[in-house]
Amino acid sequence: MTDAELTAAIEEVRQRARARVPVGSLGLDGVEAADLMPLVHARDAAEAKVAAIGTVNPRPPGFKNSIAQALKRFVARALDWHVREQVEFNRAAMVCVQASIEALTDVSRSLAALASHHQKLREDFEAQIAKYDRESEWYRLETEELKDIRRHWAEWRVGFEERRAASEIHLLRSLSELQGAFQHRVTLLEESFRELARKQHAEYKSALDANTVEVQKRLWQDMEKIRSEYERLIYAELRTLRQKQASPAPPTQAISSKDNAAEIPLDWMRFSGVFRGSEERIRSSQQLYIDRFKGTAREILDIGCGRGEFLEAARNAGLDARGIDLSEESVRLCGAKGLKAEVADLFEHLRGQVDRSIAGVYCSQVVEHLPPNRLPEMIQLLGEKVSPGGLVALETPNPECLAIFATHFYIDPTHTRPVPAVLLRFYLEEAGFGNIEIVKLEPAVQSIPALAELPAGVREALFGGLDYALFARKL
Repeated sequence: MTDAELTAAIEEVRQRARARVPVGSLGLDGVEAADLMPLVHARDAAEAKVAAIGTVNPRPPGFKNSIAQALKRFVARALDWHVREQVEFNRAAMVCVQASIEALTDVSRSLAALASHHQKLREDFEAQIAKYDRESEWYRLETEELKDIRRHWAEWRVGFEERRAASEIHLLRSLSELQGAFQHRVTLLEESFRELARKQHAEYKSALDANTVEVQKRLWQDMEKIRSEYERLIYAELRTLRQKQASPAPPTQAISSKDNAAEIPLDWMRFSGVFRGSEERIRSSQQLYIDRFKGTAREILDIGCGRGEFLEAARNAGLDARGIDLSEESVRLCGAKGLKAEVADLFEHLRGQVDRSIAGVYCSQVVEHLPPNRLPEMIQLLGEKVSPGGLVALETPNPECLAIFATHFYIDPTHTRPVPAVLLRFYLEEAGFGNIEIVKLEPAVQSIPALAELPAGVREALFGGLDYALFARKL
């Protein structure tokens, strides 16, 4: 490379540096960029001095010079702790100078950019002025139009205000209608949701109640079954033990149920109507027994069916019932009503039945007519002929009520003796019945109002129900 080429290259580098760091005029009147080269040279010289601190001047080789140099280096190292702060200060000052130079360089660049932008704005402004001059006619026309608008603004404003008010009213009405429709929709959705939640809650509660009832029903059925099995086992064991311990009883002569009823020349149908009550009243009282016999699939035997009140109630409830009675007149009356009834002695009829073949037995106002020695026989026959689980319902005057002896019991001349509930319960237990329940009927105070004057405890203990019903199931 020749000297001329080297000079040209150096000049090109210089121009580029000046372009990056502008020097002199920036294109703005009275604004020039500062020349930073003297400051750069001063910085370089100061950095050279800072770098020379602590160094030893080189000397020609030799023994004396080596000793002198070693002594200088020792002194320099010894004074290092003393001049360390000065050295650090000098270096910090050089850093500050370097930062100042860079900041001034950035300022110069910013000024150059600002000058360039200013120059461009000036050129654009001059171009706009020329454009405005060309369009001055158009501006004049626009000015006249604006003047015309200003002159007629008062007239136009009235129409504008009216149209704006109408637009506002229409907008507000539309918003009101939208809000009303939205509120109505929200109300419908809320009502629908509440109704759905209420319905689901009701269905859940109903299902829960039904499930609870079903569980309780199954539980009670299981408990009833367990109780029946337990009572059957206990009664069987007790009966076996008693039979082993008891001595054989002398045979008794079979006495027909007819033997106890003397031939009394009475109109027994009229007698029943006067002293027992009308058929309607007796039929209405049969609902207690119909409810107990509900679900009985096979035939129910009515012992002593009389006028057939129970048979009628059973037929109305859809139950299959058949009656027996010693009175031919009563049987004919039942036949006239379309009821199944026949003349038969209860002992002979029961003996003629197959063991465990009778689904249920209803016997009302009969046991008090039997001789005391025949009642256990009847209960024993029921124990043999009634099928397991079959229901036996017995109704008879209640001897625990003293009023029965003063009024009702001895009115019927065929009554032999009252049967206490505990005795009848004992007979049934001996015959293999369990789940025995006693229900008092016909409170005496209804027939004898004067009993209401007695203390409640006394009235309940001595003047309770005139009759009682006893329910038992075959184990």
